[in-house]
Amino acid sequence: MRAILAVAATALLMANTAAPSAQSNMAAPEKYTAFAVNISNTTPRAKASPVDITINRWSTDAERDRLMSAFRENGQDGLLKELQKLPVVGGINTPGSLRYDIHFARQKEGPEKGKDIFLMTDRYISGFEAINRPRSIDYPFTLIQLQLDKDGKGVGKASIATKITQTDENTIELEDYANQPVMLNDVHPAK
Repeated sequence: MRAILAVAATALLMANTAAPSAQSNMAAPEKYTAFAVNISNTTPRAKASPVDITINRWSTDAERDRLMSAFRENGQDGLLKELQKLPVVGGINTPGSLRYDIHFARQKEGPEKGKDIFLMTDRYISGFEAINRPRSIDYPFTLIQLQLDKDGKGVGKASIATKITQTDENTIELEDYANQPVMLNDVHPAK
């Protein structure tokens, strides 16, 4: 599990995840719909729900560099503070919930003219969690990876509560609070 998410985080935060023109601001928002299936140990039973993802613009190389610098200098706490300062680049919502802002969005070319999309934001912390400070408070990030074909269809994974650390070997490691990521099935462009 860690290895899969670490690959996504490394690609997300590494230099030049895509050609410069691929990260330029888009003419119109990209909108995707998926069917999220949560089978993690953090819920009493498996849950499934539609999810909508909107990307209004791609994060710039300068924004990526700011995040990497903050992470190298101050670890996860520095990364979180810098991420929260970035402008909103999109949002995620499910039926009956508030929209969650996305603060970082990057894409890179995928196989056969497809693309991989990496999204990162800070996780909503409830009042109960902020006051009582359970173990989950140390998992402040939400990361999403979408793998799309040339028609914008594919699959993805979402790590809803994640801790990001750097190992002694200078690599990024992710620890997911849940034992399984949320699987995003039937990802396709929204109408």
